[in-house]
Amino acid sequence: MTQINVERKHNLGRDAARQKAEVVVQKLIDRYDVQATWQGDTVAVKRSGAQGTVQIDDEAIRIDLKLGMMLAMMSGTIQSEIEKALDKALAA
Repeated sequence: MTQINVERKHNLGRDAARQKAEVVVQKLIDRYDVQATWQGDTVAVKRSGAQGTVQIDDEAIRIDLKLGMMLAMMSGTIQSEIEKALDKALAA
């Protein structure tokens, strides 16, 4: 399995960061057809060939994904999309 880890620091506070993370999670749902299950400030994301979490805390948002063999070939593109979406959400 290929691992993708993206972390971005913020100074928004947990509630505002969660709102921003919800935007990124929605993009993952729309673009990659993932299922998302929130539990507190962590969301588990899953689809065929991929699973992971988005964690929100007071100072950072962290996205960890494990990609199966079929999606591993697209790992660079997927990581880049996640980084752009997270950077855009945190800048707004």
